[in-house]
Amino acid sequence: MKVVLQRAKRAEVRVDNEVVGSIDKGLMLLVAVTHEDSVEDAIYVADKIVNLRIFEDENEKMNLSLLDVKGGILSVSQFTLYGDCRKGRRPNFMAAAKPDHAERIYNAFNEKLLEKGVGKVETGKFGAMMEVDFINDGPVTLIVESK
Repeated sequence: MKVVLQRAKRAEVRVDNEVVGSIDKGLMLLVAVTHEDSVEDAIYVADKIVNLRIFEDENEKMNLSLLDVKGGILSVSQFTLYGDCRKGRRPNFMAAAKPDHAERIYNAFNEKLLEKGVGKVETGKFGAMMEVDFINDGPVTLIVESK
């Protein structure tokens, strides 16, 4: 499992020009699942993300977690994170999980985020063409992987 995590001042995702998910302060997540990923991978990554100390405290040090600042999450499925661009000019997506497996793990991941105490977890629409708009805070961008 691979997640690109971006600290956000606000974020929203639209499908067919309709907002389907939005947050204020929190994390914008682009989430990819590979064939070998399991619910255990989803649990590990969810725990890592909600507890990462990447928000600034009163001394402007990255010392607070998402749970500490009571931030939300906008989670968007993004299979292209497993695109292999090493050969040729067209990415190879063989490492990305098939949709049925990916959707099951992605949904489990979002459920685990809620179980770990995130007050608001919004999502896009799995498999749809989406437009994502957000303001990156910092900017802070990290990659969290289960393997």
